[in-house]
Amino acid sequence: MNAFSRRGACPALSAPMQTGDGLLVRLNPVAGGLAPKSLIELGESALRYGNGIMEVTARGSLQIRGLTAESARLLADEVDALGIAVRSGVPVATGPLAGIDPEENADPRPVAERIRAAIEEAGLTPRLGPKVSVVVDGGGQLTMDAVTADVRLKAMQAAASIWWSVSIAGDGRSAKPLAAVDADGARDIAVAALRMVAEKGREAHTRDLSERQLASLAGWHSVAPPSVLPDISPSRGEIGSSRAGSPLSALEIGESRGDKAISPLEGEMSGRTERGAQERQPARSPIGLFNLGNNTALGIALPYGSMPAQNPIDLATQAANLGASEIRLAPGRALLFLGLSAPSTLQSSAAALGFVTDPADPRTRIAACPGAPACASGRIATRAIAETIAKESADLLDASLSLHISGCAKGCAHPGTAALTLVGDENGAGLVVDGTAKALPAAYRPGYDAARGVAGILAAIRDGRHQGETAAACLKRLGAAGIAELYRRNQ
Repeated sequence: MNAFSRRGACPALSAPMQTGDGLLVRLNPVAGGLAPKSLIELGESALRYGNGIMEVTARGSLQIRGLTAESARLLADEVDALGIAVRSGVPVATGPLAGIDPEENADPRPVAERIRAAIEEAGLTPRLGPKVSVVVDGGGQLTMDAVTADVRLKAMQAAASIWWSVSIAGDGRSAKPLAAVDADGARDIAVAALRMVAEKGREAHTRDLSERQLASLAGWHSVAPPSVLPDISPSRGEIGSSRAGSPLSALEIGESRGDKAISPLEGEMSGRTERGAQERQPARSPIGLFNLGNNTALGIALPYGSMPAQNPIDLATQAANLGASEIRLAPGRALLFLGLSAPSTLQSSAAALGFVTDPADPRTRIAACPGAPACASGRIATRAIAETIAKESADLLDASLSLHISGCAKGCAHPGTAALTLVGDENGAGLVVDGTAKALPAAYRPGYDAARGVAGILAAIRDGRHQGETAAACLKRLGAAGIAELYRRNQ
């Protein structure tokens, strides 16, 4: 149906996406958060027009599921009537505490707005694919390191100045570094990269850019302070200046200025300085308390990113009674409550309602889509399997071991690779080792018994793990064939 976006597109309010349980819309509030009353009203809309399920995605967007063609239009009208402005166009994401975190290096919102304006001015939105995105990260307590993007900007301090590290195609650890620049240079490089992607077509991403194109992007930028040079270009120690030539906006697609290029690919541009280099720390969970100076934020997650809408309604109602001023959506399938008079009271209420209130909760280690019976495409009861595994093998679900349970081969909950993936198909619950839901399973067992198969694998890890060894390292040592045999055993 032409009125709705195809699978793989971003299901904005104006373009719902067809899924196995009806149409789905995704909302990103322009203001960054919602008043408690607004979240309550959206939950009531989900009950009226959808299947009564609300979700917060891994990237921090709000989703309403189970809509029909007519109810999707009614929902859109209701959101407009509520005065909730939602973003459209190329996603340019900032962190959930942007502008209010005293520990961030810089407020990323002004740079993000300038990038959005430049994208629109250049007419790039209709020329780019729906999954193309930009991240602008100010640093601080809740970074955007876990979120993948085509273009990444991250603020770093050097002496008395703020500079932006620019990288492409990945998350905070895997993205390919380009340059360290001022805010103007960051905007120009980001937009130039998106121009190059647009020239390649709507299926393209920055990972498809050539080395020549990457060199041209790295070669046009402002001079970075000496204190960051060893991390960026250890062999050359110098960076060209866009002030020496034409602005980046005039750069031809694929054009290179060899005399002004740097060699950032030789080393990791981590944002560290030569004065006090530090190891990269794991990204902090959005669950828990965050110091905002004169106040605190409380992070609470939805188990597997999904809850019956009545639960968020009840939680937002209690938050309003405790003085909450705003509820922000956070990557990691979480909600951040600001302005609470008694955060611990809401935390206790959230736990009683089934929310995740502890960053060590084993449910945070499992990605699971709605599955059967909620989704018509689901072949296995993903959430029931996930709950059983979380309860029975909690001690083995450490941060090193990624577990994905997918109702079908589309892999909606976790498109990337996981250490262990259960995927439902006509043969039951297939096991994929170190792959995605689209890969060919190495072993099967009935869907109703899948949790017991995973328990057998985790028990082998418990028995065979060396002292100090992570679950993931032990799993790798067991080998794919051995893991598949463990999964099949005792049927």
